[in-house]
Amino acid sequence: MNKLPIGMGAISATAFLCLLEASTASAQSTQPAASQPSLPTVSVQAPRQQVVRRAPRRRVATRPVSPRVAPPAPVPVVATEGVPRTASGGTTVGYATTRITSGTKTDTPIINVPQSATVLTKEFIQDQSVQFLGEATRYVPGVIWHQGEGNRDDLVIRGQRSNADFYVNGFRDDVQYFRDLYNVERVEVLKGPNALIFGRGGGGGIVNRVLKEPEWRNVPYGEVTLSGGQYNDRRATLDVGGALNGNVAGRFDAMYEKTDSYRNHVGFERWGINPMFAFRLNDQTKVTLSYEHYDFNGITDRGIPSQFGRPYKTDVSTFFGNPDYARTYSIVDSAMAVIEHETDSGVKIRNGTRYANYDRWYQNVFPGGAVNNAGTSVNLSAYNNRTDRENIFNQTDVTWKFNTGSWQHTALVGGEVGHQSGLSYRETGLFNGVSTALAVNPLNPTVFGPITFKNNGTTDANSTYRLGLGAVYIQDQIEVTRWLQLIAGVRFDHFDLEATNRTTNLTFGRIDNVVSPRGGIVIKPQDNMSIYASYSVSHLPSSGDQFSSLTPGLVISEPEKFENKEVGFKWEIMPRLLFSTAIFELDRTNQRLPDPNNAGFFLLSGRTLTRGFEAGLAGYITDEWQVAGGYAYTDARIASNVSATVVAGNRVGLVPYNTFSLWNRYQFHPRWGVGVGIIHYTDSYASSDDTVRLPGWTRVDAAVYYKVSENIRAQINIENIFDKGYFSTADGNNNITPGAPRTVRAALTAKF
Repeated sequence: MNKLPIGMGAISATAFLCLLEASTASAQSTQPAASQPSLPTVSVQAPRQQVVRRAPRRRVATRPVSPRVAPPAPVPVVATEGVPRTASGGTTVGYATTRITSGTKTDTPIINVPQSATVLTKEFIQDQSVQFLGEATRYVPGVIWHQGEGNRDDLVIRGQRSNADFYVNGFRDDVQYFRDLYNVERVEVLKGPNALIFGRGGGGGIVNRVLKEPEWRNVPYGEVTLSGGQYNDRRATLDVGGALNGNVAGRFDAMYEKTDSYRNHVGFERWGINPMFAFRLNDQTKVTLSYEHYDFNGITDRGIPSQFGRPYKTDVSTFFGNPDYARTYSIVDSAMAVIEHETDSGVKIRNGTRYANYDRWYQNVFPGGAVNNAGTSVNLSAYNNRTDRENIFNQTDVTWKFNTGSWQHTALVGGEVGHQSGLSYRETGLFNGVSTALAVNPLNPTVFGPITFKNNGTTDANSTYRLGLGAVYIQDQIEVTRWLQLIAGVRFDHFDLEATNRTTNLTFGRIDNVVSPRGGIVIKPQDNMSIYASYSVSHLPSSGDQFSSLTPGLVISEPEKFENKEVGFKWEIMPRLLFSTAIFELDRTNQRLPDPNNAGFFLLSGRTLTRGFEAGLAGYITDEWQVAGGYAYTDARIASNVSATVVAGNRVGLVPYNTFSLWNRYQFHPRWGVGVGIIHYTDSYASSDDTVRLPGWTRVDAAVYYKVSENIRAQINIENIFDKGYFSTADGNNNITPGAPRTVRAALTAKF
């Protein structure tokens, strides 16, 4: 693999101190949560800052720079419920998020970002006791959990399916596997294409995991959580850290989990470690280094087949396939280095590098068709797939602020280079060594006979590939007046993909150069309110999300294009409560339709059109009551034929017209709290051919929280408290996942 030059910049601890000062000021204007058992609650509410009209400014080249001071000695930091916490490039308070960097690559109030964004904070994830991205995103309007063949994270965002639009701290993490949330500060879901920030793909949106980072506390801190529940579930996590001295801080996160499932024969085991260190080289420069090892082993579960256009009636635990052969594993080793520097003139430079090596393999034995009309037979199929990959990315961002007359600018110039290489190798399963299908009785569909796996030399993938990419981008955020803001930018991407078919020894290559603009306008009737309109574009090269192979037909196919038009409204009802809405139209063009007159080639006439409305609410309604959730109406349609069965007018698979979810936590006593959540989906189709309908469903979850002492808390979570039967997700018409019955989990957390 060609080695990339890794640029090194440097960064200011003064910026870190400014964030601490801002966090302190924000905390002084925010009421603390009533959660202390030993002292009465005292609420102090500072009056809302009055808007002061600016006098006309003199025309200057730059803003004046405040005198710099050396950072003070570290002091103890005490986490307080209900008080804003600034960490990892964002500011959160309970379930609410007030500032993010991922929407613009600059530190921006979320109310001023002209894009729909939902943030799942660490507190929300802990209260939910969920550790899979798919289940956590149930509370994100417009996002649907896709089954992903039972072996990976897979989402449908605004009608666009993707198993590659995942990021970690802004770096692409696009290999197919199940991620864990043990080391996560928050999960950011940005909806609508935004290639200027994230590059290729992301047609419906992206998911960015923001990891925890070291904190300069002169008293070491730590947290241990032990949890368990039904189906032999047991899990342990560790989070420890602190300042080693005034210039070095460290943190260490670890996790182990092993569990079975309500589905027969299904289970998994995983563990991970994530040490990290931060260094203050001087009062203007900070370096952060981290490494993670993550290991996942489990049984793949493709669910149940259909019959008569609906899910086959069987017990929720019935396993279709051979559990001895349905296996998956993922071993991920990744390292990150980030250097941040602020010059004396206020220019901020950030350079980051992420290297990741993925050892990835999965094998499926699953229903390969529907149950016959007589209910006596269903075919099983099998295959395996190795998808090893090595990624390295380097990003550099330069931001600075300046004035032109009365206009205030926040400018961004940046670039990204990367290299991805890997293997795609698939083998088809042969039952009894001869047949690609095995007929079984659906009343007894679990089998244990021998299966051999071979590459068939034709349709089975057998290729190596390499992708070189480079990008440059520029963006300007302009505050024209107190009530009017503009954002405009553009990104140029260069993709150079080469793939070698190891069966034929033929190598194909394709180069794409694409330009992706972004524009937005934000109107501020009040400081705590915004109305925005935005336009954004993204592209996906013809080789697709996983770009693992090229064929003569793909070599001559242009990239798919995503165009998003959006109008939205955001309102900070209170300093810790954000309400947001958006109306959007997302147009996907250049989808490939197989050419009926030229096998292996395509007509780029396929098109998908999604129109919808989203509304979200997150934060504190009172000091005791927090909420998170929202509503989405999504009409995702096939606008032009994509295949012989996926035709114009069809609804996109797995996308209900209506989804609603709302989680509530209420602290009714200094020691006791309760949580109640509701999730509702109307009906949808298992795939975009609209032949198998999934009925709508409603699920109610609950939780109880108890503060044993200042440093120990306990919780019990009950999923599906009324034990309702439903179908939670699918991967096509005959791989449908039954929802879990009533499930109880308990956790005990100790801080030290």
